[in-house]
Amino acid sequence: MSNERKGAIDQPAVYPSLKDRVVFITGGGSGIGESLVEHFCAQGAKVAFVDIAAAPSKALVERIAAKGDPKPLFMPCDLRDIEALRSCVAQAAKELGPIRALLNNAGNDDRHATADVTVDYWNDRMAVNVRHQFFAAQAVRPMMRDAGGGSIVMFGSITWLVGDGDCPAYVTSKAAITGMTRALAREFGPERIRVNCLLPGWVMTERQVKLWLNEAGEKQIAERQCLPDRLFAPDIARMALFLAADDSRMCSSQNFIVDGGWV
Repeated sequence: MSNERKGAIDQPAVYPSLKDRVVFITGGGSGIGESLVEHFCAQGAKVAFVDIAAAPSKALVERIAAKGDPKPLFMPCDLRDIEALRSCVAQAAKELGPIRALLNNAGNDDRHATADVTVDYWNDRMAVNVRHQFFAAQAVRPMMRDAGGGSIVMFGSITWLVGDGDCPAYVTSKAAITGMTRALAREFGPERIRVNCLLPGWVMTERQVKLWLNEAGEKQIAERQCLPDRLFAPDIARMALFLAADDSRMCSSQNFIVDGGWV
């Protein structure tokens, strides 16, 4: 079993309001995004997702269909191209119906030092991590409003809360997402559109384990987390299900931290 699938529980919650709900997920081809796609499809939602990596995304679609869950709609997209993102949102709505839940998951936490950051790299990190979240929310807002409401889940990170020092552009972008969440929640609220921010801790995706989980990392987890267990993508996905479902209908403008008690 791959690391992304660990963290499953025997009897996960079922949210009736998510059945047939149209859900749009960014960065759905691997890691946390892959688990989001799997969990929402398992709830009977109509899922559309975008990712820059076509091969793993297509494999995910076939794996979900083989399980008998509703087959998700995959659209390749580089989220730095805002017009392409807008086109994918429009295509998803045309094929599946009005989008009622948006999961702004996509991002990249490559490590970097301040001295090495150029203007181009800085702008690229903002484009990869924060800019598309705003424009995806902008794109789905009219259909959510016309449908009577919806849920937008922005994806932040605990890195800005703890002040990680090995990726300053990433930390800055993730801090900005919390500010954006509060601004959009205030503006969209009268239309019954909820906007919340989900802040994962150190999630044991395949990428994280391969690149950064060494002896020092294991020691850090043991020292910083309150809980002894490792955090996996399904732990994040289950919080996202709650935030997208009607069960969280009065939750908006909030940070929801899932980090094993790190912060």
